[in-house]
Amino acid sequence: MAKKGMEARAAAAALLHGVLFDKRMISQLLDNEKGPLAGLTGPEKARAQSLAANVLRYLGRVDAVIDQYVEKSTPLKARNALRIATVEMLVDGIAPHAAVDGAVEIVQRSQKTARMGGLINAVSRKIAADGREIWESLSPQPLPGWLAKPVAKNFGREIVADIEKAHEAGAPLDLTLKSPQNLQTLATSLDAAVLPNGSLRLYKPAQITTLQGYESGDWWVQDAAASVPVRLLGDLDGQRVLDLCAAPGGKTMQLAAAGAEVTALDISLNRMARTGENLRRTGLQAGTVIADATAWDTDQQYDAIVLDAPCSATGTIRRHPDLTIVKAGADLSELFALQEGLIDKAVAWLRPGGKLVYCTCSLLPREGERQTTYALARHGNLEIVPPDLSAMGLDPDWIDDQGGLRLRPDYWPELGGMDGFYMAVLQKL
Repeated sequence: MAKKGMEARAAAAALLHGVLFDKRMISQLLDNEKGPLAGLTGPEKARAQSLAANVLRYLGRVDAVIDQYVEKSTPLKARNALRIATVEMLVDGIAPHAAVDGAVEIVQRSQKTARMGGLINAVSRKIAADGREIWESLSPQPLPGWLAKPVAKNFGREIVADIEKAHEAGAPLDLTLKSPQNLQTLATSLDAAVLPNGSLRLYKPAQITTLQGYESGDWWVQDAAASVPVRLLGDLDGQRVLDLCAAPGGKTMQLAAAGAEVTALDISLNRMARTGENLRRTGLQAGTVIADATAWDTDQQYDAIVLDAPCSATGTIRRHPDLTIVKAGADLSELFALQEGLIDKAVAWLRPGGKLVYCTCSLLPREGERQTTYALARHGNLEIVPPDLSAMGLDPDWIDDQGGLRLRPDYWPELGGMDGFYMAVLQKL
């Protein structure tokens, strides 16, 4: 009989191998029905994901501790076992004997590392005894050079350190409400904090499907920053709105809840299936189209369009620490071109006087501020409309000189931060 928590540990080790060796995102591994989490219970799946994410979030610190006691050439599967034990003991506060036994069993389950049980046991016990002092002397995980350089250039070197701290702190769970009038009631029942923008934030880990209001569709999971683009459009009641790159549907539901007539378009069949599930759960209505937006066309003219364009997702590292490993050094030129093409398509579908919200969950100005600059240069019939933040609880200083809104992970540090986002409202003259 497996030790308590062992299946979650083994699954976490498999997730780490998939990220660090196969260079695949955790989300990709989870989409595989026969993947590392197959056969696990809901709590086991949640624990496995949390363990793997924490190892990746603290990877620099974790390896610095381990390297005090073992050679860096340790086989990956054995090192991953030590990484999991280190995080369990120094981050999660798991009893050392349970974490040590778990690490030993992880290596014993593989023929290639089965003989390393004694070494794993000895090293894990040394980390339990002396690792805390080393851990607390170390700095947060640094941003990789390919990201740190443009962030430092555009926001300043001191901001890089602030963002690194925000990434290591991780991301609380944010909820967007279908009906804002239920804010205080749901905040009380969920033991949630009310954020300045009207989102609810849960600081304690929770199984989402068991929370009050999930089954009744009173809310959906959406980072506070991701909820802002739709709100920049103001009153949407009765307006015809196109949500491009819509899945899994957070902005689609916002638009529908605001009274808009929504068409949601996305290229992914699986992700659009999730959008449909989310709409059914919340009781909201939207038309859905599964298509490549670059090849799709329509005779419709829209009052508003929301384009959350495909991007590097560098603004979401605090919740996706695997991203810096999998996408390290990736050539983003195709993404830049795709973003430009999608903006041009959206402008063509926008009625005169209509508004396009362009946004990306990226920290790279090439995917945000510069895309807006280039769009204005290509389209003489566009102008940028600086947002009115008075009703959103956001700092007007976050609006740049051009009129776009830049959000960063180091904002709201006392509340737990937010994802990095850029957004701009472009109006067709």
